Amino acid sequence: MNNNIKGLIFIMIGMLFIITQDILIKYTIFDASLMQILVFRAIIGSLLLTTYLFFTKQPILINSSYPFVAIFRGLSFFFGFTLFFISLSEISLAEATSLFFVSPFFITIFSYFILKIKVGINRIFSICVGFLGTLLIIKPEFNNLNIYMLFPIVAASTYSLSMVLAKKTSDSDNLFQQTFHIYFGAFVGGFLTSIIIHFSDVNLSIFSILNNPWIINDYKLVAIMILISIMGSAGIFFLISAYRFGTPVVLAPFEYIYLVFAITLGYFIFDEFPDFYSIIGLFLIVISGIYIVFRENKRDELVVSETTLRS
Repeated sequence: MNNNIKGLIFIMIGMLFIITQDILIKYTIFDASLMQILVFRAIIGSLLLTTYLFFTKQPILINSSYPFVAIFRGLSFFFGFTLFFISLSEISLAEATSLFFVSPFFITIFSYFILKIKVGINRIFSICVGFLGTLLIIKPEFNNLNIYMLFPIVAASTYSLSMVLAKKTSDSDNLFQQTFHIYFGAFVGGFLTSIIIHFSDVNLSIFSILNNPWIINDYKLVAIMILISIMGSAGIFFLISAYRFGTPVVLAPFEYIYLVFAITLGYFIFDEFPDFYSIIGLFLIVISGIYIVFRENKRDELVVSETTLRS
C-alpha cells in the first residue's frame, strides 16, 4: 500500500471522527453547556496529545517564540468555532459545513496580506465563484436574513487567519506546539465566557445557547461531552497523520468528503436536506476550493490543509 493510499484512508477516518463530533454537539447543544464542551475538549485533547508525544519520545513544548500571536490565534480560533457550533442549533449540518468550507478563499486573501503571496486572476475568479456558491446557500433577503448563516463564514475567516498565522510562525513553533495553543485558547476562552455569562445580565437572543449552565450530575450528558472531546482529538490525529503519509495536493481535495458525510448523516439523523440552490452552491464551493488547493500546491505555497487543526 503506497503512502497516498494510507493518507487517503486516514483522511476518511479523520473525517468520520470529526463529523461524529459535530453530530454529537448538534444533538446535545440545547441541553449541554457549549462552553463546558469546549473546555472538556481542550483538557482531554491536551492530555491525549501529551500522551502521544510522551510515548513517541517527542519533546512536549507549549511555549511560543511569538506569544502574543499564539494567544491571538487560540482565542480567535475559539471565537470562530463557538459561532460555528451555535449555528448548528439553527441551520442544517450540511449548510453550516458548506459555508465553513469557504476557508480556502479566506486563506488566499490572508496569505496575500500577511505572507505576501501573489494572487493571480485565476484564484480571484475562483474566490468569486465560491462567493456565488455562498450566496446560493444563504439566499440573502434584506428583510429576512438568517443571521446564523453568517456564523460559519465568520468561523471560516477566523480559522483561516489562525492557519495563516500558524504558517507565519512555523519557523520556530512546530505543529504540536501550535495545537497546544489552540487548546489553551479554548480552555481560557470557555472559562472566561462562562464566568462572564454567569455574573452578567447580558442575554442576547442569538447567543441564548450560551446561557446553558454547566452540568456535572447528568452522567449521560457528561459522558457524551467526553466522547465529543475524544472524537475531535482523534480526528486531529488522523488528519495530521494523513498529511505525514501522503502528498497534500493528492489528499487535500478528499477533505470535502466531509460534506458528503454531513449531507447523508444530516438527512438520516436530523431529517435535514439542502434545497436545490444550496446543492448548487455547495458544488460551486467545492469546485472552486479544490481548484485553489491545486493552485497553491502547484506553486508550493499551500498554507495548511482545510481541517488539520479544525478541532
